[in-house]
Amino acid sequence: MSLTVTLSVLGALTAVPALAASPRPSPDPDVPTGVTAGVAVFDRSTGRFTELLNEERQFRSASVVKLLLALDVLWDLWPGYPVPAEDRARLEAMLRSSDDAAASHYWSQRGGSLIIERMVTRLGLTGTAPPPATHPGFWGYTALTASDTVRIYRDVLDSAPAPVRDLVMGALHRSTRCADDGYDQYFGIPSAFTGPWAVKQGWSGFTSGGCTADAGTPARVAAPAGAGSAHDALKPGPSAAGGGVDLVSEALHSTGTVGADDRSIVAVLTLHPDGTPYGTAYSRLSRLVDSLDVPGAQRPLGVRFATLGSGVRVRAGATTDSAVVTTLPAGVEVLVTCQKQGRRITDGARSSDWWAHLPQYGGYLTNVYVDTPSDRLPGVPVC
Repeated sequence: MSLTVTLSVLGALTAVPALAASPRPSPDPDVPTGVTAGVAVFDRSTGRFTELLNEERQFRSASVVKLLLALDVLWDLWPGYPVPAEDRARLEAMLRSSDDAAASHYWSQRGGSLIIERMVTRLGLTGTAPPPATHPGFWGYTALTASDTVRIYRDVLDSAPAPVRDLVMGALHRSTRCADDGYDQYFGIPSAFTGPWAVKQGWSGFTSGGCTADAGTPARVAAPAGAGSAHDALKPGPSAAGGGVDLVSEALHSTGTVGADDRSIVAVLTLHPDGTPYGTAYSRLSRLVDSLDVPGAQRPLGVRFATLGSGVRVRAGATTDSAVVTTLPAGVEVLVTCQKQGRRITDGARSSDWWAHLPQYGGYLTNVYVDTPSDRLPGVPVC
């Protein structure tokens, strides 16, 4: 009996067969002009897909590959899955706050592309492949499809031993707004839906908006000397070869689960025209996810507005004396539930003493930096 079969019999991670898509119950996904998307939404309650679009198209994975890195580590801890404290810290940082140093550590120590080859076999993945030979150290250039992403989550949720499921999903349910590298990673699923949800996001090729670090962000764990450099923000020049996988266009991915008991698995992989600002891609991906048929999802109340400027801060109260909650990606859309008067802010020709309440950030934004012609937001009540 082969090692793979032996482990599956004994309760280790096992491959999950693909299921056919059910008829689409909703209009086509709202894919913005110029965006390339691969989409798969799987309802675990019915065992059917509710959305499929370009689900077998390969994208560079960016940080979504960290799911495979974590599962490869945990695989070797069978049968009791005792996770050493140092590894638990790395896995927490890598899954919750997308720590690149932790990913580079495992890539360097566990054989690089061999990790991907092992997990392809173990999980029965059909569209996943190691980074191109031209970029062997860039784990974020692993090829991945929306279909395979769903297979990975199905394995964790429905086939993996409880210690593996609890560690991985527990971390993803506690994903921090601010990633370790200063990116706001609450785009897509966290922006479109209220909890419960769990996410592993990915981005590549953008410039960060300078997200203010969460108090709950796990501490960075240093990468070993000689670890491959594969920061999410990096990408090669236009001449790079990716074996058919686009390594140039900006990539932004939102994957995870939505609803009670992780009812729906959502995988949305996107490419944006080269040069697209992070805030723009963030908003486009969030609108796309919001347009999907996701069983068990709850959508937040409020009105969405575009924002103006860069380095714009969300504060705990309607005054600049209040603590800074976070810094917004330039031009990102925000959800507003109400507005209140506070300190008057003037910036050039714009001036207002009204502040918008942003429930998803738990703070206030001066209306000066909300894209509206008046100092008060139309259709938004007073707090």
